[in-house]
Amino acid sequence: MSALQKQIDQARMQVNTDSYPMSIGELVNLYDDGELDIHPEFQRIYRWSEEQKSRLIESILLGIPLPSIFVAQRKDGVWDVVDGLQRISTILSFLGKLKDEEGKVKKPLILQATKYLPDLQDKVWEDRHNPEKEIDIEIKRIFKREKIDIKIIKRESDNDTKFELFQRLNTGGSKLSDQEVRNCMLLMHNKDAFFWLKELSKNEAFKSTLPISEKQAEESYDTELALRFFIYRNSSEAIRKEHLDVAPYLNAEMIRLFDEANHFNFEFEADILIKTFDIAQKALDDSAFKKYNHSKNKYEGAISLPVYEAASFGLSKLIEKNQLSEQELINLYIEKTKNLTADHEFLHVLESRTRPIDRMVEMSKIALRVFQ
Repeated sequence: MSALQKQIDQARMQVNTDSYPMSIGELVNLYDDGELDIHPEFQRIYRWSEEQKSRLIESILLGIPLPSIFVAQRKDGVWDVVDGLQRISTILSFLGKLKDEEGKVKKPLILQATKYLPDLQDKVWEDRHNPEKEIDIEIKRIFKREKIDIKIIKRESDNDTKFELFQRLNTGGSKLSDQEVRNCMLLMHNKDAFFWLKELSKNEAFKSTLPISEKQAEESYDTELALRFFIYRNSSEAIRKEHLDVAPYLNAEMIRLFDEANHFNFEFEADILIKTFDIAQKALDDSAFKKYNHSKNKYEGAISLPVYEAASFGLSKLIEKNQLSEQELINLYIEKTKNLTADHEFLHVLESRTRPIDRMVEMSKIALRVFQ
């Protein structure tokens, strides 16, 4: 047996799956009984238009097969939706069953006209006040009997399987950004950590020093910047060596950091972040993470990710030592950010177009030296 075959056999043993078709009616019953968790928090992340939703309902009515729904079976037997959340959410919304994070039923979907079914315009599943808008009873029966293929990752599978599968299924052609996929993974892994990280990314000093575009905010870039801050402060050399690209590295570090067994010190780390960005704001406000132009004697341009990585990490380590006053830290930060952008090694990393994951390693070293 070749080494490759052995690796394949070993990896296959880590995934225990099952598959069978289930009617829409059966799937809805599972949801009603609390046996299917679609994570209502995801609704703020996924972005399907009313047209896309109507087209899905059209496909079901026309008998067009849908892609498989992937679920992961938890220890309590409940199914976590790993892929297919928007499809299931659309179906539940059409049936008037979809609930928000507080358990309240959301406003049902009102269909739009579609290419093959223009008479779907303004149709709903149920309307007691205007029965003409309702879908015919015969059509309702057909709809609920339509089958969807369910792929089940059983609980005997390796613990990381559902996160790996989610990440693979929701990248590539997906409209989600890397961090939006990461947010969904974290919600499944540690809901409290997700909301903790999200809340910190809304800190006023953090937002003031990191002015980002509306599009970047929609794609959760602020959350990614906060995550990078904590990864820099708590990185694993072993995990870094396992990856060549930044995105999967951030995924792996996030799952490790916020695993309950890792005993991450949420209170302490949050305090360091708040103090770090408070000092950065008082020192330079929205120029805190811009490059300093030495010939023009001013900070300029957009936020520089390398400056952010090195400066926020370096400042956090100074704050952690608790040896300097606030004013000393402010003055030192201004001095060090100027030194940073004139540093030979810093400039070499930028000019040599070092791989992003290698750049993270170099920025850690540079930060500790420049901000000592």
